[in-house]
Amino acid sequence: MSKDMMDLDPADLGRIAEALERMAPPPLPAPDFAAAPAFVWHVAPDRLEPVPVVNRIGLELLVGIDRSRDTLLDNTQRFAKGFAANNALLWGARGMGKSSLVKAIHAEVNADHPELKLIELQREDLPSVGRLLAHLRAAPYRFVLFCDDLSFSHDDQHYKSLKAVLDGGIEGRPANVVLYATSNRRHLMPRDMIENERSSAINPSEAVEEKVSLSDRFGLWLGFHPCDQAEFLAMIERYCTAYGVTVDADTLYAEAIEWQATRGARSGRVAWQFFVDLAGRQGVRIG
Repeated sequence: MSKDMMDLDPADLGRIAEALERMAPPPLPAPDFAAAPAFVWHVAPDRLEPVPVVNRIGLELLVGIDRSRDTLLDNTQRFAKGFAANNALLWGARGMGKSSLVKAIHAEVNADHPELKLIELQREDLPSVGRLLAHLRAAPYRFVLFCDDLSFSHDDQHYKSLKAVLDGGIEGRPANVVLYATSNRRHLMPRDMIENERSSAINPSEAVEEKVSLSDRFGLWLGFHPCDQAEFLAMIERYCTAYGVTVDADTLYAEAIEWQATRGARSGRVAWQFFVDLAGRQGVRIG
């Protein structure tokens, strides 16, 4: 210790020590993963916040996505049992149940395998994913890492952090972690950006290869497409049956078609929004 430091009184030394601890806080203790079925990852400071009750709907209420449902359910069940499973990219039309499917499948599998935990990771927190994986790698649980509404802009470097989950570097992806991501874009970046970079680059094929190939690192690609009117009405009927809402069929169809016309779109989200309005008018609680 220098002479100047020795001349400081104990109170000053204590304040310096506290300041250094704030600048470089000690590692957080391992989370209590038994506390909840799901967690949300936050940074500054790093922490996993437990989510005792996840905002989701039942798997049986998801209509028109049977193939994606069965494929992802089988993949998740194999993973929960300790067998090999793929990372999954759920891409396509907005409001067609991509994130709802991930949460519903976790609930379905978690009922038989409570050691399977759902961890939500925000896109803007991707640079911290290495620290998150360090927590998960050492835990005696299995984790579905969930990144919702994933996409990247032209100068976005967050996609490089995502490779730590998909490829894992020299350590490899933790065997107890699988990544499920949702996106409106199959290649996680806008089509016009891909075409622009191909047309303006010195080597067009290499200009976008790094970003476009990111989606290739997902073993499962599950596409979600806009629903037709029959599927839209079937979704609403399923909600009515599940929550005990009784309405004359002709009235229900007429109101539902008018609702989707005013929204200019048909999707699972629009069907749910109509049902929420209908249930409210009928005095039925759904929460």
